[in-house]
Amino acid sequence: MSDDALVTREAHGGVSVLTMVYRPYNLIGPKLIDALVEEIEAARDAGSRAITIRSGLRHFSAGADLDIFDQRVAGGDAGGEGRRMTGLEFLRFMELLPIPVIASVHGACLGGGLELALACDYIIAAASAKIGSVEATLGLHPLLGGIQRQVQRIGAARAKEMSMLARRYDAPTLEKWGLINLTVPDEALEQVTMTIAEEFAQGPTLAHAATKELVHIAVNEGVDAADQAMARVQAPIWASEDLKTGLASFRANGPGLARFAGR
Repeated sequence: MSDDALVTREAHGGVSVLTMVYRPYNLIGPKLIDALVEEIEAARDAGSRAITIRSGLRHFSAGADLDIFDQRVAGGDAGGEGRRMTGLEFLRFMELLPIPVIASVHGACLGGGLELALACDYIIAAASAKIGSVEATLGLHPLLGGIQRQVQRIGAARAKEMSMLARRYDAPTLEKWGLINLTVPDEALEQVTMTIAEEFAQGPTLAHAATKELVHIAVNEGVDAADQAMARVQAPIWASEDLKTGLASFRANGPGLARFAGR
């Protein structure tokens, strides 16, 4: 990993830990998204069964790279030339990645930083974290799918509150609302994040991939579309080693003791 890398990657068993170090505040834009995609693809190709995205700086992410907005106002392409993915392509990439992705949040998680977290499958936050959609303070609103994903998680009224009032919320409040999954004491964030990531990684990987795809279909196309897609999406599970392992373990030892290989 080069000294000027924006994202570093470490392997801990079946878990890849991606650490954003794009100074000063991990501002979200084509540079950081491209670096994340590169390391996520490398983790996938290396056989990782869960990925954690965290920050090595004071904040998870303080928002979007303002240069993007300046370019858009001036009629430019907002850094589109040469980038790996558009914003929508990145969201689809994250939500259909056949590996669980956990966002581990501390410090400020604002604007585009929150939208990055919402593209993950699970969000764990330190109790002192401050989280919000603050784009309205710039004369904007969330541009990377944040509004829609807030509606999915917490309903229309709360989503409008978050995006229109541009407040910073504490993590326990957003856990109560259902925007994030879990709040932990600051000093426990790293340990609990790894415990949860390892729990995902030790699960049946092909089944997890199918779960992510069916959720994506249900959210975007409705329950009927997900029902119609079930046979296709679930087909790889029936041929998996993990299913054979799970069934044999259940018969021999009862539920919950299978050790899956992830294939």
